[in-house]
Amino acid sequence: MSERSVRRVIPAQDSSDGAGVRLRRSVGQSQGSRIDPFLMLDAFSSDDPNDYIAGFPAHPHRGFETVTYMLDGQMLHRDHLGNEGLLRAGGVQWMTAGRGVIHEEMPQQQNGLMRGFQLWINLPAAEKMKPAAYQNLEPEQIVEAQDRDGNAVRLVAGELRFGGGVLHGPVSGISRQPLFVDLQLAPQAQLTLPVTAGHSAFLYLFEGEASVGATPLCQQAASELSDGDRVTLLAGPQGARLLLIAAHPIGETVVQYGPFVMNSSAEIEQALRDYRDGTLTG
Repeated sequence: MSERSVRRVIPAQDSSDGAGVRLRRSVGQSQGSRIDPFLMLDAFSSDDPNDYIAGFPAHPHRGFETVTYMLDGQMLHRDHLGNEGLLRAGGVQWMTAGRGVIHEEMPQQQNGLMRGFQLWINLPAAEKMKPAAYQNLEPEQIVEAQDRDGNAVRLVAGELRFGGGVLHGPVSGISRQPLFVDLQLAPQAQLTLPVTAGHSAFLYLFEGEASVGATPLCQQAASELSDGDRVTLLAGPQGARLLLIAAHPIGETVVQYGPFVMNSSAEIEQALRDYRDGTLTG
């Protein structure tokens, strides 16, 4: 067995998206800050409605998957397929854009804290034009477990050995064999988790303090991990909360233009034509 270590740190930078939603972007803030197959990770957290109330009005996607994980607040999803789902605190929306989807995500609150993440996962060329799909997972569907040391996990996707058993996340029928885990570490706890060798992986610390080996993790930053088949985490005196995200890399050329992610400039130009002509979604 081989331990993973921190290979690179991508600090989150202040940014905005949609109709002016304020957020912090780590993965994907530049081409060099991607972690194959992950294109982007945005973290949003504010109790000021001016930072989020305008939401994400109707917009297109093609060629990848979007994952929205809500920690606090509520967001309503609608798309051209007729899907509609209220994303509540603790819930997840996993959308495969494939050939094309037009959707909107709008806050369903006028005040209070809205906090969560949006992750973009690339699709291989062979899957970029498959039909769009959507999964709305209620908070009660997310697999939760706690070990004898007081560490807790919420498993969205993938398989995880934890607490003497094997957990299976509720997301199904998706590409790249992803692992998406929300970890809550008890104060001063040490926890070793398996991560499939050969898969790209990173951690995102958003509460407390933690380290990988002797390397402290930076808050509000994506810490890319080296290869290996496990990662050992040590929490600080107040404990820690962080995401562990991993998936099988693709190893293909990425050409991105805003909400379209393809393998060549010609495919991007086709996506733009399709969107102008009203044929993006089939």
